[in-house]
Amino acid sequence: MTIQQNILSAIQQAFRELFQEELALDTLSLAPTRKEFAGTYTFVVFPYLKITKLAPEATATQIGNFLKKNCKDVSDFNVVKGFLNLVLNENTWIDVFTQLYSKGQIGQLPANGQKVMVEYSSPNTNKPLHLGHLRNNFLGYAVAEILKANGYEVIKSNLVNDRGIHICKSMVAYLHFGNGETPTSSGLKGDHLAGKYYVLFDKEYKKQIKELQNQGQSEEDAKKNAPILLEAQDMLRKWEANDPDTVGLWKQMNEWVYAGFDSTYRTMGVDFDKFYYESDTYLLGKDIVEEGLAKGVFYKKENGSVWVDLTEEGLDEKLVLRADGTSVYITQDMGTADLKYNDFKIDKSVYVVGNEQDYHFDVLFKIMRKLGRPYGPGLYHLSYGMVDLPTGKMKSREGTVVDADDLMKEMIATAESHTKELGKIEGFDTEQAKELYEILGLGALKYFLLKVDPKKRMLFNPKESIEFQGNTGPFIQYSHARIASILRKADQIGVDYQQADFSKIDQLAESESSLILVLNDFEKKIKQAGAEFSPAIIAQYLFDLAKEYNRFYADVPIFSENDTDLLAFRVALSSQTAKTIKKGMSLLGIAVPERM
Repeated sequence: MTIQQNILSAIQQAFRELFQEELALDTLSLAPTRKEFAGTYTFVVFPYLKITKLAPEATATQIGNFLKKNCKDVSDFNVVKGFLNLVLNENTWIDVFTQLYSKGQIGQLPANGQKVMVEYSSPNTNKPLHLGHLRNNFLGYAVAEILKANGYEVIKSNLVNDRGIHICKSMVAYLHFGNGETPTSSGLKGDHLAGKYYVLFDKEYKKQIKELQNQGQSEEDAKKNAPILLEAQDMLRKWEANDPDTVGLWKQMNEWVYAGFDSTYRTMGVDFDKFYYESDTYLLGKDIVEEGLAKGVFYKKENGSVWVDLTEEGLDEKLVLRADGTSVYITQDMGTADLKYNDFKIDKSVYVVGNEQDYHFDVLFKIMRKLGRPYGPGLYHLSYGMVDLPTGKMKSREGTVVDADDLMKEMIATAESHTKELGKIEGFDTEQAKELYEILGLGALKYFLLKVDPKKRMLFNPKESIEFQGNTGPFIQYSHARIASILRKADQIGVDYQQADFSKIDQLAESESSLILVLNDFEKKIKQAGAEFSPAIIAQYLFDLAKEYNRFYADVPIFSENDTDLLAFRVALSSQTAKTIKKGMSLLGIAVPERM
């Protein structure tokens, strides 16, 4: 049992013996004590005054006296109105730390026997990944790692949007303007090459619209009749008819793009267990429409189109199959949901997709639940806000996006200049310095994008993200490097902290017990982050832990301590903090340096 569980059990006993009331344990809770008062946990008595029939102070005092007498973890208490602040026993802190320190694997909960798929990235093969994709990929990877730590078997999947009119636009522009250009001949990554032709298509399209308008067509007609758009539409029809030349060009350009994506994913530090391709899934779901009609979940209109009525669920009526028998997006998404389940028998499925698709996923999930799918209750849309820059909104077709490769490169370069400026690479050779810049630059980027609640729209500030002070990745990374340096020194002077007996220590500084309290919260934060699908909870925890460690480091001496037991304890406390930071940062996909 944890300290909190012990105390809550004792409070339950207090109500039983003092007030003859049996309270369920899950109705009782403790809050952290406010900094200005002595204590670690606070029990608020106001909700229980009807039971005690006493004033708030009297109720708190009676329970406090009971705990002091009957709960080994409570050494003292103070009452502020109806707030019972509990001071914990010194031995309790040592016991808690000993348990934490003796655990083989930290931050890993037991297997829960459930499978979850986390789908993220979902790129289009007509353009490179951009800043918005970075938030998506980092969120997806971190949520997958956090769910693993919660005991799930996790499958990371990527549904690649590799077909459709937007892909054909890049292909048509390449036929017009490519002159046989390749990634090798151009010196461009394949995804950048495809993106170049997507932008060229848009420029030519706009030019042709103006020409048609000058010939007397309305803007609306000109947009429909532009020859290059008609070519793209014709190319899509040819692709769907399996025309060899069209399919050959499609495969060639996609191969270039996938090679480019692979390189970007490696730099990002994200990976996938399963790739799905829309070219394989876009015809799925029509059998589910038939099933839905048979079950009365869907209905057919006079023109032959098929709909679902979700008005009772607070939505509206939604088309699931056109009158001509062709699919809409929801049709293939229903089919893909079944495909994922049939492939892996998953209990939960998390879709990491921007909040502009909130309505779409609300409809999809309600449909799958109405159809009685076993995985229906476990469907979840991790809806995240867009990432803005001081320069404004990004548009792929106009070539104004912030390219993911360029941004990562820029962050690594910024880390290099900032680190050199602060003189934190003394004794590093060229390779070691290069590795450090990558760790810091990418860590700064990932942490900045992950520390914000996923649901919130955010402004990315590269300069702020790389600072070594404040709520940043480099601040936490530097804290880890500092501890690693302490552990190296302890090994050099022969401090035996790994097998030390901490039971001889009878007094701790407040900063030591506070640090143990934060360390003890790690698994609770992992559970919370998993339940809420929010890496921001882990990021905030790591910042709090790093701050608490730095306060401890400034408050008590380590190597000038003469008591060998206390010295060993403080080094062990440092070691446990380093392990927790390393594990926590790994859940966010962030590496930590051993020295700086």
